[in-house]
Amino acid sequence: MKQISRRGVLLGSLAVPMLGMGRMAWAQAGEVTISHYFTGELGLKAFNEQVAKFTEATGIAMKESPVGHEDFKTDILVRAAGNSLPDVFSYWAGARVQFIVDSNALHPIDEMWAANGLDAVIAKPVADSATLYNGKRYLVPFNYHYAGMFYNVKVLADAGMTAPPATWDEFLALCETLKGKGVAPIALGSKNRWPAQFWFDYLLLRTAGPDYRAKLMAGEAKYSDPEVAATLAMWKDLFDKGCFVENANADDWTDASDKVARGEAAMTLMGTWITGYWNGNGLVPGQDYDFFEFPKVKDGVPNAVVGPVDGLVIAGNAANMEGAEKFLTFMVSDSGVQAAWANAQGALSANVNVDPASYNVVMQKAAATVAAAEAFAFNYDLATPPPVAEVGLSMFTRFIDDPSQAEAILTQVAADAEAAFKT
Repeated sequence: MKQISRRGVLLGSLAVPMLGMGRMAWAQAGEVTISHYFTGELGLKAFNEQVAKFTEATGIAMKESPVGHEDFKTDILVRAAGNSLPDVFSYWAGARVQFIVDSNALHPIDEMWAANGLDAVIAKPVADSATLYNGKRYLVPFNYHYAGMFYNVKVLADAGMTAPPATWDEFLALCETLKGKGVAPIALGSKNRWPAQFWFDYLLLRTAGPDYRAKLMAGEAKYSDPEVAATLAMWKDLFDKGCFVENANADDWTDASDKVARGEAAMTLMGTWITGYWNGNGLVPGQDYDFFEFPKVKDGVPNAVVGPVDGLVIAGNAANMEGAEKFLTFMVSDSGVQAAWANAQGALSANVNVDPASYNVVMQKAAATVAAAEAFAFNYDLATPPPVAEVGLSMFTRFIDDPSQAEAILTQVAADAEAAFKT
């Protein structure tokens, strides 16, 4: 990860000394403040249920301030700039945590980790990829997700699919079959930009490979490189062939999910949280929906899976540091909490003590898919610094609006991304 040491106003504000008596004064004894983005109807209820278990077990009250998923991305940076972070907040592992670590705004948890034996609790691949920044631990993984091609079982059965497409040619053939039956092959709800990123991620990973993608995410490769142009060309080919629903930028991810559930589209490339959404709408995993891995495109390229890790971090100036550390330890160590939360969210637990039998059949398959992969890659907006992620997410929106402008869009993005890495 490229070191990002200055971010204008943000880092200027964070240069203020972290320890302020003002925050200590208003913090109630035994109370821990927390902000998080688990705000959907199902997510908020499930999160509060798990928090209640912590309070019951420890007597420590949690004062929460939930913020909507998209607004949270800006809100937490504004609060960091104003030196007003809560004791604990949820955050996405990867470049976003690195960004705040580089701002000296987070509390390292190495001592807490060792004292509570978390090496024996957290799956090592997740711990290695998600918790370490600049040589220290800062994040406790709360759950993680996997992005796959989720589909309507009946629609693909009617299309004659007896086995999921394993290669790109097989995938294209399936899309043609679906179109011939009057079904949109792929639903995409890119209104909020981020759902589009999985297409860029997988096409790049399946062609240029994980090592090249890591260089691009770190600013060591360029958006003007032929590898990136080839990725957009493959994506454009899918649009040119009519594989996507029309006006994808007008729909959000739940709209796309609903189209698949209703059989108006066959599949959607989405994270495992879609299972929580569909389960909540009465769909039966394995019967009404399932998933397959993103197809292989090029021989000799390591098989990488994509997804986010949701974590919990502690502010460097937390008013109740002891309570905050107890909260992080409890939430990841209690296997009952982890199992209940994972099932409610359609997520996978990083706690190795959670019984796989607690997952439904689709999530069990997702866990096995991740375990068998050669690499785990954070999705685009978590793999590159936030200013660069903004450039890329806007690129996806422009591209989906008019794929014919791919070359001109990439030319502009190459310059904008290079500038964003330097800010």
